[in-house]
Amino acid sequence: MSRIGRLPVAIPAGVEVVVDGSTVTVKGPKGTLSKTFNSNMSIVKDGETIVVTRPNDSKENRSLHGLTRTLIANMVEGVANGYKKELEINGIGYRAEKKGKDLVMKIGYSHDVIFSETDDLSIEVPAPNKIIVSGADKQKVGQLAAEIRETRPPEPYKGKGIRYVDEYVRRKEGKAGKGK
Repeated sequence: MSRIGRLPVAIPAGVEVVVDGSTVTVKGPKGTLSKTFNSNMSIVKDGETIVVTRPNDSKENRSLHGLTRTLIANMVEGVANGYKKELEINGIGYRAEKKGKDLVMKIGYSHDVIFSETDDLSIEVPAPNKIIVSGADKQKVGQLAAEIRETRPPEPYKGKGIRYVDEYVRRKEGKAGKGK
């Protein structure tokens, strides 16, 4: 039995869950998320919990069991509390600012790099070198944060670039000088 899949998902107060066959819709203070899962998985709302079971122990069903339960737990957590990713900009002259619903970054290119907020994702810039991406969908928050980081990933020699706040960038030594 899947150690993760067999655990029930607790539904916190203020969150509404509707299970319609293999489609789960979760509504909460941070928004509404809906996802259709594999029809092999049996998803049942049991009072204040959601239980995911599998029909047999085939390899595919074992794989889907834990995944389905985790995705539902992420949806419940997202609409209840939301997710956020913090990024940090390092480098002389590198900075970010918010113009309307756009994130405008000056990160060493000849042009400004612009990302726009969507309805379900918000971008905050509390300081010129800090960016916070937040929203209810864990996958979308992570994807947007990864796309922002990808525009100027941290380089190992001077540490310049955009990195996650909790990310460690292994530094390298530069070239050895002549005659030393």
